[in-house]
Amino acid sequence: MNTYPIRIALIASLGGFLFGFETAVISGAEKTIEQLWSLSGFLQGFTVAASLIGTVFGSLLAGVPAQRYGRKKVLYVIAILYLLSAIGCALTPVWLLFITFRIIGGLAVGASSVVGPMYISEISPARLRGRLAGSFQVNIVTGIFVAYLTNFLFIHIGEDSWRWMLGIMVVPAGLFAILLRTIPESPRWLVLNGRDAEAEVIFTKIGEKDAGKLIQEEHALLKDGDSKNLLPKDVTKESLFGGKYSKPIMFAVVLAMFNQLSGINAILYYAPRIFEMAGFTKDQAYLQPVYVGAANLFFTLLAMTFIDKVGRKTLLIIGSVGMIFFLGMAANAFYGVDPANPPISGNHFIILYLIGFIAFFGFSQGAVIWVFISEIFPNSVRSKGGSLGSFTHWIMAAIISWTFPIIVEGNKQGAFYSFVFYSGMMLLNLIFTWKVLPETKGRSLEEIQKDLGIV
Repeated sequence: MNTYPIRIALIASLGGFLFGFETAVISGAEKTIEQLWSLSGFLQGFTVAASLIGTVFGSLLAGVPAQRYGRKKVLYVIAILYLLSAIGCALTPVWLLFITFRIIGGLAVGASSVVGPMYISEISPARLRGRLAGSFQVNIVTGIFVAYLTNFLFIHIGEDSWRWMLGIMVVPAGLFAILLRTIPESPRWLVLNGRDAEAEVIFTKIGEKDAGKLIQEEHALLKDGDSKNLLPKDVTKESLFGGKYSKPIMFAVVLAMFNQLSGINAILYYAPRIFEMAGFTKDQAYLQPVYVGAANLFFTLLAMTFIDKVGRKTLLIIGSVGMIFFLGMAANAFYGVDPANPPISGNHFIILYLIGFIAFFGFSQGAVIWVFISEIFPNSVRSKGGSLGSFTHWIMAAIISWTFPIIVEGNKQGAFYSFVFYSGMMLLNLIFTWKVLPETKGRSLEEIQKDLGIV
């Protein structure tokens, strides 16, 4: 097997590791930060969601520079933003500065969620694209698992343990910045900018058998309505919302919404708090998320072995059924439980229900979303389409994560209602996937556009 596309995909997917780490690491620090700066439920929700505010803008803004300056250059800027965020969050003594550096980290996460999967999709041969693009998600869940693990290991360092939790991200961020210098630019971006000779060399290196034909197909897809070739400088001006791309827009937006309406980010961000509400001790509450993270990693890896065999749609259907059941069971476990006075012995079934939910999420939505969104838009608007899907994802993540502590602190049955809502949303997700969503496995990016009737 040609290992070149695998190597460069794994390097690009390190942005996913930092994405996952940044997403989950706050779970270990959020209660200490709440006490340190005497934050209300509203301000605490804002502190946790500040990173997500950054992700919204990062995902919205990343598409234009990625289209104009190239995927590789934007990935390098993302690595620098991760470094700044880790250093700033670990060292700042002021809440407002902490919020600022959280937002910077969020900018990196949002931009990474657009550019990382897009780059990997564009350098992957069709037969490997699901697994290679899925490596981004594997790295996300690996980052989540490592964040939970380091949170648990650092918890007894002292009153500044939360600074170690957040600051350790400097190591993978620095490694990411160094390794990015060894990867090529996306060949499809090179074609988009009239650099066919460079693109042909890279297409050949990644194992495409007929690079010249592939480049011709790309040029055919860059025809406008008058059958004239779009000039490179005009490509960034092509509108995403002219009606031509209504199908991929709808698929990307709805799938991204359901990804977060599962409650995944509320569970990842507030895992120790959820376990404390269920009656676990503090040490147990920090240990249980390690098991959740390990399950997430295992089942995402399992999904990667099936995604190019059974397809994206089948994984989503299987995952929806499992998530409906386990979220419903979690809701039942919290029925009648007052978070302010949790059961002394602890409801130990909660860990089973949340691991079950995470298992089916990792096997379906978690594994599929970034692969699918990176596949369904044509080259001329892929960065804009990826931005839209990611923007929708992070808007919903910010809403879910900001409101969760407000709901559970403002209502004795807040946890119960939250999990009932998440379960209901996954029922709707099942119906949408089954009835509406297309399958993209085994198709080249150019063939997918033809299947959707875009060309």
